[in-house]
Amino acid sequence: MRYEKGVCYTEKFREENEAVRERHELAAARIREIPLEKTTGERFVRYFKKTAEFILLCEEVFHRQASGELLKAELPELRSLNRRLYEDILPGNYEESFANPAYACQELTEKYGAYLSFLYTEIRGMIVYAYESRLTDMTILEEVFIEVYNLFEGEEPEEKELKSVLYWFVSDYCDVTLSYRIRESLDPSLDFAGTIIKNSDLGDERYLYQFGEYISDTERSISAFLNELPEETVRKMADTFTEGYRKGFEAMGRDLSKKQTVQLRFPLGFERMMRYAAENFEAMGLSPIFLRAAVGTMNRTPSRTNGYFGFSPNRQYEYDHRYDNALYMDKAFKERKLSVLRVAYEEYKALAAVYGGPAVLETFGEEGFQPENKKEAFTLSEKQEKLVHAYANESMQILDGYIPGDETSFTIISFPIPQIGDQFREIFEETIRINTLDYELYKQVQQTIIDVLDQASYARVTGRGENKTDLKISLMELKDPEKQTRFENCVADVNIPVGEVFTSPVLQGTEGTLFVGNVYIGDFQFKNLCIRFENGKTVDYTCENFTDEEECRKLVKQVILKNHDSLPMGEFAVGTNTTAYAVGVKYGISDRFPILIAEKTGPHFAVGDTCYSWSEDTPVYNPDGKEAVARDNEISILRKEDLSKAYFGCHTDITIPYSELDTVETVNADGSAVCIIKDGRFVLPGTEELNVPLETVEGC
Repeated sequence: MRYEKGVCYTEKFREENEAVRERHELAAARIREIPLEKTTGERFVRYFKKTAEFILLCEEVFHRQASGELLKAELPELRSLNRRLYEDILPGNYEESFANPAYACQELTEKYGAYLSFLYTEIRGMIVYAYESRLTDMTILEEVFIEVYNLFEGEEPEEKELKSVLYWFVSDYCDVTLSYRIRESLDPSLDFAGTIIKNSDLGDERYLYQFGEYISDTERSISAFLNELPEETVRKMADTFTEGYRKGFEAMGRDLSKKQTVQLRFPLGFERMMRYAAENFEAMGLSPIFLRAAVGTMNRTPSRTNGYFGFSPNRQYEYDHRYDNALYMDKAFKERKLSVLRVAYEEYKALAAVYGGPAVLETFGEEGFQPENKKEAFTLSEKQEKLVHAYANESMQILDGYIPGDETSFTIISFPIPQIGDQFREIFEETIRINTLDYELYKQVQQTIIDVLDQASYARVTGRGENKTDLKISLMELKDPEKQTRFENCVADVNIPVGEVFTSPVLQGTEGTLFVGNVYIGDFQFKNLCIRFENGKTVDYTCENFTDEEECRKLVKQVILKNHDSLPMGEFAVGTNTTAYAVGVKYGISDRFPILIAEKTGPHFAVGDTCYSWSEDTPVYNPDGKEAVARDNEISILRKEDLSKAYFGCHTDITIPYSELDTVETVNADGSAVCIIKDGRFVLPGTEELNVPLETVEGC
């Protein structure tokens, strides 16, 4: 294995590490004593002993990494170390882990359990800090652990004392944790992962263990599979990915030459493709930024996919801690975080000015996840939900000031993982085909659909069989039909693959029921999802995932509505990728497609913001030269008066598959109707080619 630049990364933090060295040595020395002590109440001894031992394991990793020893370790040792670091939260062990808030409350009392589970979860972030040689972050966590330990020595503390220590830990170090997050999202010189990807022998499995992420059979299998593919195939995958990014700038009329960096987001295992992608981007004049998905509460997202990442060792663990910010979210903290964010972007404004946007690789095929809602886990109060929403809106304003949305672009592509089943290889090949469908063909066919939709007063979508969908969608009036269009013609650029036309519906008059029998949204598989709209807003929702109706509503609210009481319909689209649909049926994977592909396999709707949020004033043009003007709705337009009322910080797509679909039709001002789809087939003249893949699908 070649890691000539590996030591150089450690050198980037030498000065910073030296500044905290004395503090760190004092903290580490104290923690070495804790496993030998019994100065806390009996029920807390095991928690502090176990947590201290975990910290000391991370200390071992830090020193072995800094010395270069881990680069020389053999595969069995690396596998063993990875297991030791993550075994506590693996499904077989999680029920008796202090990372599990239910177990923590059982063992440590309900008074302290959730707080101490939070602390242990934060400390688990030391794994990646150790691998990245970030001694400051390790020292901060060690010091707060000692402070909490001191509270429990002798008499038990008041709950408010423990909460106060943890609150100020998050708040006081916000300027460290958040500032660094902004830097690592913009600075290509922080090339920890880039060095591994560019300089490793990717045929040697040992490289995977240098990232510090959990490495499962999935990462190993993907890496091995890509190594077996011909170079031309992997290059084709990378070329499609990077060309989509370039086309995104072109399609949106934005100047790529002004940009110098691009951020790569992907799951581990795809390093061979990412190496070629990085080469392609560098040829465009863009330096790749390899950003790790965040681990600390300050920057962590519920799905932890905003960067590069290892597949989750335990999705219930992540679900249990998705609202850990409830411990500290208040108005004062929100304002402090915004203040730090402003200062950080000002410090890194030169890097922000040349940032082009993200290039994202998603995966699909993972087994569905049925979460357990635990009463012991933190949850946001209604007041805190409003604060989180307010922060999202205000932080976007700050971001847009330094990285204007009308100057950047992005691209997203998706591939399956081995968990999809025994036919993984065939499905992977079919996915490559889906991702490289004929651009020109779809451009022409989709324009035919748009021409009809532009003539209508409204559209209507109905389901067939057990599907209860019956929706009327109001459409924006065109002032100049010769130069304007309602729908964007989506071909393979920012969203790969090809296959949809979409618009922002008019909310007034948009009403009815949206129903899907079986659909994945994120990690969650919904059964008989039903959402009712009035004047474009959700007024009722449910599913059949649980026997308890209230639990069903909670799941819909959390996952789809992102904890909002109601959301507007932000998008209406007609998906045209019948090839993807046929592949899904052939291999029995339709319900496991990611939304990136699934949204192209039938009409789909999104709740939340429009597709154009924060860039509504930026003109968008179709290949025929017409401007797509339906970029606002009655809520997003409120940005001109009060930004807090205009955005929700979410956009959740829901697709009706062709097999559950009866009609998609337009209704004109005189009451006449034109069918685009009837009985799940395209019937509009000029779209017949889309039915060819459907001929192979039974029951469609």
